Amino acid sequence: MHTSTDDPVQEALKRREQRQEQNIGILIRQLSDGNPNLRVRSAETLGTIGDPRAVEPLIGCLEDPVPDVVWIALRALGTIGDPRAFDPIVPCLARPDRWTRQGAAQALGDLRDPRAAEYIVPLLQDPKKGVRSAAAEALGKLADSRYVPVLESALRDDEHEVREAARMAIRNLAEKPAGPSGQ
Repeated sequence: MHTSTDDPVQEALKRREQRQEQNIGILIRQLSDGNPNLRVRSAETLGTIGDPRAVEPLIGCLEDPVPDVVWIALRALGTIGDPRAFDPIVPCLARPDRWTRQGAAQALGDLRDPRAAEYIVPLLQDPKKGVRSAAAEALGKLADSRYVPVLESALRDDEHEVREAARMAIRNLAEKPAGPSGQ
């Protein structure tokens, strides 16, 4: 009779799990590598994997001197969706780099925390269309129809991309009841 350790399928699954654990550790260490391309790829992969152990190291990347690393770290934090990322993301909305502001708006929308609206609404006036578009999209994800009037003003934006994002957000919010908890 075979024991569970003699089961080749179980052994393969165990080895696969061990490799995944090692890979996550390697990716987290690579977030502090001197090569910014490696930091970008590691942050992106950690976001795809979605492991909550990556949240704190990704939050650390929000102070990276390379805007691409910050942008991808923000996207990864939004994808993971861990509420621990909310407070560290908020200051990124005021940074001079447009990609950082855009990534922060997207990440806050992905977190779907109702507190994000007060920080996102001012971005509808941002000088960069990508940031305005990301802000509109993020408001749509917050599922609070009280923001429809704010988004309606974005329907008059000079940029088609912003108007389309606002239109989609309004469509999404029209399907939701008012209030942060759907009340």
